[in-house]
Amino acid sequence: MKTYTMNENPQTADINVIKKLIPHAYPFLLVDKIVEMDGDEYGIGVKNVTINEPFFQGHFPDNPIMPGVLQIEGMAQTAAVMCMLKYNTKIPNIFFMTIDKARFRKPVIPGDILYYHLKIIRKRANVWKYKGEAYVLGSLVAEAEISAMIEAGR
Repeated sequence: MKTYTMNENPQTADINVIKKLIPHAYPFLLVDKIVEMDGDEYGIGVKNVTINEPFFQGHFPDNPIMPGVLQIEGMAQTAAVMCMLKYNTKIPNIFFMTIDKARFRKPVIPGDILYYHLKIIRKRANVWKYKGEAYVLGSLVAEAEISAMIEAGR
């Protein structure tokens, strides 16, 4: 597997890079691109929300709204990609540890472009904690503090 370093592309990651760095696959890959980043300190991920998303079949068919928990998962995936690019490795095991201070401000609907803004709060050993905010057209739609443990393998 080819690894991607900050020297090759210090501020972005396309879907091909993302798919090589984190173990998520469709339909649970919830970030399409990283459009800006500063190592594992700060980054912006993008999710193009389309009516073809499988969760819209049941949430809610007559008034489709993207589930908030999936918005938080997209934030976490954005943070994971940032960490892996900074440390030039693929993640074998990621364990979501906490979700704190989650707030959902406005619905996210098909056609929206969701921007995940992540800023590191702290890193200790193999545990990262981030403040995440999700925006549509510059308007805050969701926010949370998330932490995860990255394990090198068993």
